[in-house]
Amino acid sequence: MIEEKIMSAVERIKMLKQEKEELQKKVNTLEEVVKTKNQEIESLLSERDAVKKQIEELLKELDMETNA
Repeated sequence: MIEEKIMSAVERIKMLKQEKEELQKKVNTLEEVVKTKNQEIESLLSERDAVKKQIEELLKELDMETNA
C-alpha cells in the first residue's frame, strides 16, 4: 500500500518535471519572440522618426519657396 503511494508519487513527480521542462522551453521561445518583436518595433519607430524629420524639412523648404 505505502509502496504503491510512493511509486505513484514518484511517477507524478517525473511527469511534473517533464511538464515543467516543456513549459520552460515554451517560455524561452516566447521570450525570444517578444525580444525580436521589440527590436522590430524599435526599428520601425526609428524609421518613422527619420521619415517624419524628412517630411518636416521638405515642408520647411516648401514654405520658404512659397514665402520667397
